[in-house]
Amino acid sequence: MALQKSYVDTLVIGAGQAGIAMSEHLIQAGVSHLVLERDRIAERWRTQRWDSLVANGPAWHDRFPGMTFADVGPDAFAGKEQVAAYFETYAANMDAPVQTGVEVTSVVRNEGRPGFTIKTSEGTLEAARVVVATGPFQRPLIPPIAPRTDALTQIHSSEYRNPEQLPEGAVLVVGAGSSGVQIAEELMRAGRQVYLSVGPHHRPPRTYRGRDFCWWLGVLGEWDAEAMKPGTEHVTIAVSGARGGNTIDFRRLAASGMTLVGRTQGFDEGMVTFESDLVQNIALGDANHLSLLDAADAYAARNGLDLPPDPEARERLPDPDCLTNPLSSLDLDAASVSNIVWATGFSQDYSWLNVDAFDDQGKPQHQRGVSKEPGVYFLGLPWLSRRGSSFIWGVWHDAKHVADHIATQRKYLAYHADAQPQGTPADVERTI
Repeated sequence: MALQKSYVDTLVIGAGQAGIAMSEHLIQAGVSHLVLERDRIAERWRTQRWDSLVANGPAWHDRFPGMTFADVGPDAFAGKEQVAAYFETYAANMDAPVQTGVEVTSVVRNEGRPGFTIKTSEGTLEAARVVVATGPFQRPLIPPIAPRTDALTQIHSSEYRNPEQLPEGAVLVVGAGSSGVQIAEELMRAGRQVYLSVGPHHRPPRTYRGRDFCWWLGVLGEWDAEAMKPGTEHVTIAVSGARGGNTIDFRRLAASGMTLVGRTQGFDEGMVTFESDLVQNIALGDANHLSLLDAADAYAARNGLDLPPDPEARERLPDPDCLTNPLSSLDLDAASVSNIVWATGFSQDYSWLNVDAFDDQGKPQHQRGVSKEPGVYFLGLPWLSRRGSSFIWGVWHDAKHVADHIATQRKYLAYHADAQPQGTPADVERTI
């Protein structure tokens, strides 16, 4: 399908939650724009998630302010198809200028004149500004330690769909963040023997004293934290809305038959070795869990909240054998491990974005989404402005800030155009 326009004031690349939020705020600001999406709206929710996935936050929290989920209760967790349908409906309701099936292949700043030239699978266009709303999940990351062998089925978590997809045999799941632990538990419930490689993590309570952890982080001001605490850059979060939502408890999983191991160190001739950090990683998760309970109790007492006590949240099962006598290695054949699921996250790919907007490591260099390259913006990245940026509602607020910046820049440029010498055409639309 040919491009709808050859020139647009602001081009938004990506029609996931970030791109749709950006479009809403640009519409409200009166900024002419186009949203390009290489697949369908919210495509990653549909095709890069497993079948049973639900949102990790309740529906009252994981949504845009202007619309609730029509078919999900406020305290329930929307399924992936429901989330995708939500964004499709949201875009349709505001008549967002989204063109799907168009892949952006190159963005280059124009020389000697304002704006950018954008090459796509359907032709070329120009834009005064570009908002990169492609999100953080661009290239599945499998570490170089992955064994090169045809004897194992190895897939990234973005390729996992259901237990039936994997050949018979035990499964090693590498990574115990939200994706890894949910996939591991689903496989265990399907009757598989599962080995879960656990790294440093936080594990908040799903609910405490009758309130979801999203509520607690809100009233405690944690969503507004502007930077990670030192030493937590590689700490994942283990939380789940599966089966109505439950607190992730690694001891409970081990008591149900799962074998916990430390971080995966390497593979050699059918043997996998693990770091000796399992006890330390579980302790870190426990400490994070208890610290949130303590903060919640203090907040409730300080504000006189009549919330029911929840002593069970502090109870802990006995340490399982895999924790008291952790494995340092595992013979994959002897353990009948025939599958590895790499829940090891994603890397970003901006090879198509040929502008001066990155640091020496190739990461976007920006302030709350406003990049160091004038006219280029990023949206949908974790910690874009604060901890809440990763959540649906958080990206909506980040988009508001970016849209306000764009509107302000347009006013400055409009003044510049109006101030041209007499007799000089002031093509404000082309200039701004």
